Amino acid sequence: MRTSNIHRRSVLQGLAALGSTGLLGSALAQAGKDAWPSKPIRLVVPYQAGGATDITARTLGEKLSARLGQPVLVDNRGGAGGVSGTDHALKSPADGYTLLVSLGTTMLINQFLYERLPYQPQKDQALITQIALAPVVLLVPPQLPVSNAQELMAYIDRNKGKVAYGSWGAGSYAHLAGAWLSDKLKADMNHVPYKGEAPMLQDLVGGQLQMAFASLQSARPYIESGRLKTLAVTGTQRMDALPKIATMSEQGIKDEVFQVTGWLGMSAPAKTPPEVVARLGTELQAVIAMPEVRERIQQMGFIPVGSSPEQFNAQFKKDAPVWERVVKVSGAKLD
Repeated sequence: MRTSNIHRRSVLQGLAALGSTGLLGSALAQAGKDAWPSKPIRLVVPYQAGGATDITARTLGEKLSARLGQPVLVDNRGGAGGVSGTDHALKSPADGYTLLVSLGTTMLINQFLYERLPYQPQKDQALITQIALAPVVLLVPPQLPVSNAQELMAYIDRNKGKVAYGSWGAGSYAHLAGAWLSDKLKADMNHVPYKGEAPMLQDLVGGQLQMAFASLQSARPYIESGRLKTLAVTGTQRMDALPKIATMSEQGIKDEVFQVTGWLGMSAPAKTPPEVVARLGTELQAVIAMPEVRERIQQMGFIPVGSSPEQFNAQFKKDAPVWERVVKVSGAKLD
């Protein structure tokens, strides 16, 4: 009994010494850090299930789960153009258990489009990784007498006020790029917004539109069947899925709106512990480097990236002023 009392006193004295030096709190905090993750992780996708973003998130979640030893679940929260789901994710507890997987539209561009946005992209999120680039394809109906982007520019210039371009909604990339092109050529092009890509592509096939930018995933059946003609892709590199289609830049069109692309990224609420963000960044870089994951991402029409948090932050800061200028030229504003 006496030995037990002596041992207990020694332990208590040791704890008291740690507490007086602040080491106890540090030790407990470190234990808490090391415990992450200790429960399932939720990936909020602010779009409906079945789309390219959702499929990519599920692919990453499966591999991430195996590496972290915890379930990684996808939570689809579609609606309001991705705003409501993004807001929900970024205002969740900053504990590393709720993450956002979304497009650059909600994570970056919306701050320039919306008069009132419930979240602030540059303040409310901790960027983890740029998962992939999301370039789009420039399409025209087969009967339009052009075969590349430069010929399309000349056609638009000859037909000022007569060319209509489609988009999947006001403020979308298709709208912003079309508006930029119209301004550049002083072409007075007519913007026709649709509720989604499907009806836009159907009208493009039918000849009601003369051009449109679209995602490869949506446009692929029309391209493969010859019902639409692909003139170019945006961004600075060709798509693996369309290796013969040159970029706008390769065709001599160097405008910044065609240099930047949309992208798919992952972030967390702003105050998520830095060590958790760093761990997630490292794990996701490893996941995105896996051949089967890269192939799956490419099938969605994306170009795999897998950047570090630091690289993602640098790219975010570089892209932001470009999108701000493009939105200003378009005149697009959303409530």
